[in-house]
Amino acid sequence: MLQRLSSIRYTYIRSHLYALFLTLITLLAFLLTIYVLFSPPWLTRMSIFVFIITYLVVSFVFSVYIGFKASGNMKTRIDYLSVLIAQLSRGNYATRIHDNGEDEIGRIGDELNELGEKMQGQVKSLQRLADEKAEYAKSAHKAATIEERQRLARDLHDAVSQQLFALTMMSQATVRLVEKKPEKAKNQMKEIAATALQAQTEMRALLLHLRPVHLSGDPLPLGIKQLVHELEQKCSIDFQVMIDSFERLSEITEEHVFRIVQESLSNTLRHAEATEVTIEIKKYKNELFIHIADDGKGFDPSSQQKIASYGLKTMKERSEEIGGTFAIRSKVGEGTHIDIRIPLQIGKG
Repeated sequence: MLQRLSSIRYTYIRSHLYALFLTLITLLAFLLTIYVLFSPPWLTRMSIFVFIITYLVVSFVFSVYIGFKASGNMKTRIDYLSVLIAQLSRGNYATRIHDNGEDEIGRIGDELNELGEKMQGQVKSLQRLADEKAEYAKSAHKAATIEERQRLARDLHDAVSQQLFALTMMSQATVRLVEKKPEKAKNQMKEIAATALQAQTEMRALLLHLRPVHLSGDPLPLGIKQLVHELEQKCSIDFQVMIDSFERLSEITEEHVFRIVQESLSNTLRHAEATEVTIEIKKYKNELFIHIADDGKGFDPSSQQKIASYGLKTMKERSEEIGGTFAIRSKVGEGTHIDIRIPLQIGKG
């Protein structure tokens, strides 16, 4: 009831009644002044009372009627504005209002129409950007796939393919030496076995790269343990895995850490000739510490070949993408140690 009385229509009626009240007070004061100063015979107290009552009743009726009728057009125009705003809020930006008035309400209607046109244009722009983003994502995925295939093809050609070719040549030569020089043939057979083992190690490392990058919803510790378990079935390396218990990290962080560990193990299989690998992942305050070490042959980190290494570059880039730092320590004959520090933002995976 109170909300209804505060509507535009009743506001108009109240304004007319307020004007009636002020007019009535003014007339009453004017008549009383004439009565006191001049006391004309036609102006008596009874006539003043009757006039005031008659004027009050008639003016009240006219004020209510005129206020009600005069507010009708205004209320209709405001209702149109309200409907337009409601439609815009629901996302129906094609709705327009047609108000030919030249007053403030007409200008508000024109501005709302203009706002609807702008919002409609923005929606079209956002949809176009979304389509373009999807196309860019497809192109980027396609380019990344092609690049990875090319890299694997280079690795196969540079390592496994050449080793298989060497095996073929050595085995043919050994066949010719078996009867003539059996001792030399025996030594070459040992070389063939070593080369075959190296080729097998290279293939395992390349297959490790082809393993799914995503954790498929598994937590990071479980994903790393499963990865290590798979490698233990295929390699003679002794793995030491120590992972503290901690809350799930963000999905992006876990996938990057998993991929870094995967890349590091791939490098170890291909180059380190290690017999033992240690993986430690610990959480301290708001940081995650990752330590990966092997007892392999090591290398000189300052050499140009290692600086440009694809695997090391990838691990460093992945660490930096999630705000972490990447450090590597190695020396010929003393193995390799990788230390990574990542600031944590604990969240649901």
